[in-house]
Amino acid sequence: MNRQATKHVSRWISPARWLAVLASGLMAAALVPPFNLGALVWVCVMPMLAVMWSLGGRRAAWKGFAFGWVAGAVCFGIQISWLGTVSWLAAFVLPAYLAVFWGLFGMFAATAGNPWRRRGDDGRPVGGALVSLRFAFQLAVVWAGLEWLRGWLFTGFGWNGLGVAFHETLVIAQAADLLGVAGLSLLVVFFQAVLLHAGRRLLAGGRRPARWNWGRWDFAVAVLLVGSAMCYGLVRVALEAGREAQRLRVLLVQINIPQDAARVLWDAHEVHMAYEEETIGALEAIAAHDHLVMERAIENGGAGALGLKWPDWVMWPETALTGRILSAPDGNWGTWQQNLDTIELVRQPGPFHLIYGVNELEAEARDGELFWIEGGRAWNSLAVMSPTDELQTFRKRHLVIFGEYIPFVERIPMLKRIYEQQSGASYGGAFTPGESLDPLEIVTNGRPIGAIPTVCFEDSVPRLVRKFVRPGPQVIVNVTNDGWFNESAAAAQHFANARFRAIELRRPMLRCANTGVSAAIDTRGSTAHPDTGTAQVLVDDAGSHFTRGSLLVELDVPAEPGFSLYAAAGDAPLIVLAMAGWLWAWMGARQGVLSDKS
Repeated sequence: MNRQATKHVSRWISPARWLAVLASGLMAAALVPPFNLGALVWVCVMPMLAVMWSLGGRRAAWKGFAFGWVAGAVCFGIQISWLGTVSWLAAFVLPAYLAVFWGLFGMFAATAGNPWRRRGDDGRPVGGALVSLRFAFQLAVVWAGLEWLRGWLFTGFGWNGLGVAFHETLVIAQAADLLGVAGLSLLVVFFQAVLLHAGRRLLAGGRRPARWNWGRWDFAVAVLLVGSAMCYGLVRVALEAGREAQRLRVLLVQINIPQDAARVLWDAHEVHMAYEEETIGALEAIAAHDHLVMERAIENGGAGALGLKWPDWVMWPETALTGRILSAPDGNWGTWQQNLDTIELVRQPGPFHLIYGVNELEAEARDGELFWIEGGRAWNSLAVMSPTDELQTFRKRHLVIFGEYIPFVERIPMLKRIYEQQSGASYGGAFTPGESLDPLEIVTNGRPIGAIPTVCFEDSVPRLVRKFVRPGPQVIVNVTNDGWFNESAAAAQHFANARFRAIELRRPMLRCANTGVSAAIDTRGSTAHPDTGTAQVLVDDAGSHFTRGSLLVELDVPAEPGFSLYAAAGDAPLIVLAMAGWLWAWMGARQGVLSDKS
């Protein structure tokens, strides 16, 4: 091996470069639960960027891909390690796949998105503030575009983009109503790219006053952009707080039924008894409170606001009741008697709308009765039952791959055996995706409220939830069960991702989980009670959301929700920006090659 080749290999295997990309992967992994080190979002990409920009030669693209893939594999390997509670295979395969998108970014950053490729006669990178801003824009929009692509391709898995780091920094999180949560990722990548480029110019000898005065304003632009996002957030928080709204009271009931992957460890009797006991106990306590309030009001001559707490809705989580709903094409329905018995019992303290998850089966009418069609369709549904037994159902549209369906399982039977070996449960067939995009109308206190229905992780799919947006009062309703993953970080990550839907669409959200995070979220992404400021999240005395119990929450539902660019235009603006940024960078790189040849 000659000296030049030896030098090339030594630079490729440089420990400093590998440590840098590992640092980026580790910092990005720490942005979300259980670590919640959100401040690292402002620096986590810079070590990886520095490596990409230092690459050169004909194989820079593949080196960039390799470095980016390693950083992404470290990040996702840590973040979604909870998959190992269900499938050790998935815990390796999914991070390896998700890391490809980081690899593609690394490929772009090392080539067309590399501002250090062009150097002057002294060997230093050329280009001032305008070059810095141009490349920072290109890198930022390409990163955000890849986050969108990751959430769309092959049904998508868009969890834990960089912008999710702001799930507890609500002032900056408000800007998610512009380009979605990926727009927040755009902001932080832009800032870091400018900071790295400006810092490199300063270290490269740009200490002369003239160069500082005229060549460093790119950093000022980046700081101004971040400051503008914060000012925008403060304005939006104030606007959302002042909207005319209807008060909605909802009782969330969480049972925390234990599971072993897909297998529920309680029998049907235990499940129904738990919902009956927990719900009736909570309702009786609320009824007793309201009775006392009314007695005091009568004693005082009826003066003042009563402050009654009876819930308008009661929510149970995904697949709460074990009995199925039978649905015929003409709209007729029926259900297991055990479901009817449980619902009748919990209604005894008083009337309310019941929202719960249930499996729905295709049926047909014969001799005036409904019969399940053997081999017919099955849906994972959200049901709304009024106090007068009127039933509405929403059938889940976005199914979980290898959870609710297995692609090509009929052609490749081995996939069924892999599923059963990994999940520890038999494969009972696939659910059918629903087709409706209509919200469910729930008349509450004489006024209709549109319920935007989501089942399981659908509340983490912004492009889907957006399709249900209509004018007038609406609430995003989610029933879920993260019990597959035991007491891992999966539930907290699910919640961190989901709460951005309330901000993006400016619709409040209600979440009810079996095991997970049951909470109320307002249009600012906050869980604070509208009057007291107390966090409306169901937790035990130790602060853990892995608990059994109930929580009465209150939400202000805006009569006219605030404007949201994301609700109006969806992902289209972001996709256009990403394509424009990539095309601009490609054209610039091509012009640079042509000028070098000339």
